Amino acid sequence: MTELLVVIGAPSSAGAYGPGQEQAPRALRDAGLIDLLRGRGVDVEDAGDTETIRMRDDPDNPRARNADLVAQTAGSVAAKVGDALAVDGSKVLVLGGDCTVELGTVAGAATAPGTLGLVYVDHDADLNTPQSTDDGALDWMGVAHLLAVDGTVASLAGVGPRVPLLDPEQLLLFGQVEPTSFERGVIDERGIAWVHHDEVRDDPVGAASRVVKGWAAQFDRLLVHLDIDVVDFADAPLAENTRRNVALKLDTVMAALEVLVAAPNFCGLTVCEVNPNHGEPDGSTVQDLTSRLVRILAGAFGDGPSR
Repeated sequence: MTELLVVIGAPSSAGAYGPGQEQAPRALRDAGLIDLLRGRGVDVEDAGDTETIRMRDDPDNPRARNADLVAQTAGSVAAKVGDALAVDGSKVLVLGGDCTVELGTVAGAATAPGTLGLVYVDHDADLNTPQSTDDGALDWMGVAHLLAVDGTVASLAGVGPRVPLLDPEQLLLFGQVEPTSFERGVIDERGIAWVHHDEVRDDPVGAASRVVKGWAAQFDRLLVHLDIDVVDFADAPLAENTRRNVALKLDTVMAALEVLVAAPNFCGLTVCEVNPNHGEPDGSTVQDLTSRLVRILAGAFGDGPSR
């Protein structure tokens, strides 16, 4: 059966610290994403975008800014992902947007039959809640909402067919540094699997291979979340967060990602937190990321080793 890759854009920065990420789906398409995938023999359907939503002030909800807009985007993404995965042999590539887009990807995938696991590749664990932090940016609270941790926003935790959307054993954190004390408590209390930043830095292929052959093999379907914040801004100025000399090299992240999306049960990749404004003005930074993603996805879809 021919595998179909359905591309879904989620141009929203509603949950972010600042605007910019809402431009990413267009920037990735303008860099040739669709044509390059087709040129590598991937059967691609472009399912278009959800509504474009730029981050805005929300003084009435200082601890959970724009929660209604985040829920709106997640619901729209869920509908598109659910429709796409209802077709036998299809997989999804969701282009965010900020990290809360993953709520929609998981909600949509959860409507398909079989067990589901999520590998969450990010510099942060995103396990905070509006009660544990006062900055109000929901894009580092997405995982807490997937797990319906106490203190999360009910409308966000409830975007899918069940609450919580994921049980702790369905989640693996990959590449994170030390979490906040609140997040550390959630990880320990719930026994969440975690591959530390240092393990990925030292052996990205080995770390990802152990996940694919071990933890991930228990699920019928596997989602991968890639927050570009996991890439050191000093190495590649792609991310929403401009932290320097603390995150992973782009080559390291791509080496791990190649292994993860080649997993036999892989069904979807969500790419988040790309801010095109932070790259080179000629678009070459986003073009490089696009080319790398195309090589990896083409390899996963049977076009030989990505190179």
